[in-house]
Amino acid sequence: MEIGYKIRFQKDFKKLPPKIKNRFYDRLSLFLQNKFDPILNYHPVEKAFPGCRSINVTGDYRAIFKEERDTAIFITIGSHSELY
Repeated sequence: MEIGYKIRFQKDFKKLPPKIKNRFYDRLSLFLQNKFDPILNYHPVEKAFPGCRSINVTGDYRAIFKEERDTAIFITIGSHSELY
């Protein structure tokens, strides 16, 4: 699977604390191995982001992405309260 990033994701990511950034990379690695790993809580988020899915980065942080063919395009990242 290939990974892409929207500009909004890149801007949101830059604002995150280093600990959250590192955790995202850990979770991204896991996502590439098995997107259905229970730790990720891979699920749709249709109400807030139609056509998108979410993975858990931490207990509070989520990464939102859209799957197109064999590519996951990350749209945004933030705390649960920021995103929903």
